[in-house]
Amino acid sequence: MRIAIFTEVFLPKIDGVVTRVVRTLDELAELGHEVIVFAPGSPPPSYKGFKVVRVRSFSFRPWYPEIKVGLPTPNIARKMVKFAPDVVHAVNPAALAAYGVLSAKRRDIPLLASYHTQLSSYTEKLNLSFLTNTATRWTKFLHNKAAVNLCTSPQMVERAQQVGVERVDLWPKGVDTKTYTPEAFSKKMRRRLTDGHPDEPLAIYAGRLSSEKNLEDLLPVVHQMPNVRFAFIGSGPASDRLKSMFSGTNTVFTGYFRGSELAAAYASADVFLFPSTTETLGFAGLESMASGVPVIGANAGGIPDLIDEGVTGFLVPPEGEEKTNAYVDRLNQLIEDPGKRAEMSKLARTEAERHSWRGATEKLVEFYRLAIDRHGSYKQALPE
Repeated sequence: MRIAIFTEVFLPKIDGVVTRVVRTLDELAELGHEVIVFAPGSPPPSYKGFKVVRVRSFSFRPWYPEIKVGLPTPNIARKMVKFAPDVVHAVNPAALAAYGVLSAKRRDIPLLASYHTQLSSYTEKLNLSFLTNTATRWTKFLHNKAAVNLCTSPQMVERAQQVGVERVDLWPKGVDTKTYTPEAFSKKMRRRLTDGHPDEPLAIYAGRLSSEKNLEDLLPVVHQMPNVRFAFIGSGPASDRLKSMFSGTNTVFTGYFRGSELAAAYASADVFLFPSTTETLGFAGLESMASGVPVIGANAGGIPDLIDEGVTGFLVPPEGEEKTNAYVDRLNQLIEDPGKRAEMSKLARTEAERHSWRGATEKLVEFYRLAIDRHGSYKQALPE
């Protein structure tokens, strides 16, 4: 199958959407499919033998400098015509991927779109609430041009349907259980993350440091638990603000980790904290579970699909006065009961092992075929 993928984010950026796209490309290559990728920013010229077309873009300043907004150019159209895809996959259509949606419709190519970000939630977090309704309407407009729409958790399937998106199905989650494993534990990494206090309990967060991740919610937790070490792994537009906010506490900021270094960070922690309420899935939580580290996360977005309450981690209220107390209570439970933490760690790893990238990608290919079949049916149904 020949697949054209339009994505709003790609390498060298690191986030959950990029992880899913890259791992999917890995599997599509092994399965023998042909792919062309259209991406903004400064992507590599190829990935796994697939051509990556760099699309002219601008930084979304001052709100989110890491985000590169792709602009349509005649080069995209030429590349599309030359490649002649069987199906177009628009990943999180908003700007560049939105052009992918419109390009597919203009050229009568079967279209699948995947929903990874709640744009309306982001507009509120970035103090752009005047755009919230527009973002919701834009999301609905673009996705309803697709023959198949995919979400990455049951909660997000429901959310997409609530805003009027049709033909929605579930794209199963996947995780790399070979890279992310308890065996990646490192004494050197634990010493680094605990600022030289490896025998003290360690709770970490890994991912973007940005306003929509609600990381400031952890500050009162840090203040109430001086016996615990905390580490923030990642970077983003809120880095400086968070470093200032957590100054003087038992907190380490490391910047981005990748590959074996990130795997070691996960496996060397005792608990993973996930306060974000805007996740459509939450890959970092799944990678933590694969590393044998239980997750304490907000009961919002796609996180409840990751955590089996009291079995592989804990869910806490996403807001309200009880939120801080809940984090402190659940964290204390895991710190003060090593046996419970060990059992939860084992069950978290077992749950992660159920979700392979190969299985998720094979299901995606089935959805590509469904999009092609539906597209053909729509054409046959049109009047002469």
